Amino acid sequence: MKKIVSTDKAPEAIGPYSQAVQAGDFLFASGQIALDPRTGQMVTGSVEEEAERVLENVKGLLEGAGFTMRQVVKTTVFAASMDDFAAVNGVYARYFGENPPGRSFVAVKALPRGARVEVEVVAWKG
Repeated sequence: MKKIVSTDKAPEAIGPYSQAVQAGDFLFASGQIALDPRTGQMVTGSVEEEAERVLENVKGLLEGAGFTMRQVVKTTVFAASMDDFAAVNGVYARYFGENPPGRSFVAVKALPRGARVEVEVVAWKG
């Protein structure tokens, strides 16, 4: 059974998609960028600050759906520049340091709202 997830612990969707969809024991979370969930505005500053907001949004979305960061089994990180790999990786390691999930890190031409980082996750309650 498919359940649409909506929470105020993460930014509202900025397009025709759900924040996340739960299917059985799996949660498929839409990509998160550095939008402040309270204001809807992009966080500005260093790429590390942006990555921190992104991962806090991921964490909030998971919590709003009844999941934790430890239940994430796969992530995809999208970056506007591969030059930011080390900086984003440093922040990412703080959230997924022990027993990290599988991950892809992909450089893309552009991201919504001029974001430099976007992260999507799949979590499992099994």
